[in-house]
Amino acid sequence: MDSAQAQQKYSDSSQQSREEYVDHKMNSHSQFYKKSYKILYTINDFTLGLWFLIGSVFFYFESLKTWGVTLFVLASLQFVIKPTIRLVHEVNARKHYGNEYDQKHQ
Repeated sequence: MDSAQAQQKYSDSSQQSREEYVDHKMNSHSQFYKKSYKILYTINDFTLGLWFLIGSVFFYFESLKTWGVTLFVLASLQFVIKPTIRLVHEVNARKHYGNEYDQKHQ
């Protein structure tokens, strides 16, 4: 299939399988969604770094060591949040485009 045929196939969703349609839509995913999830990633990274920094400073003071450990645990949990945000984003977007395909082909 040459480039012109591929472009025609992608512009006419009736010739695509559901999987091809969803993959194509994911490749040209709306900048709105990418930007909003990018903001979540950035906020997560910033607060994660902040918790580690504050926790590290707290370790200099005996009376604040418990709070320092608490902030380290909180920051460690945030390491799990970032891939979770990505996964939720991917699953929701694929579900949305799959439903969109289904509605067009009822």
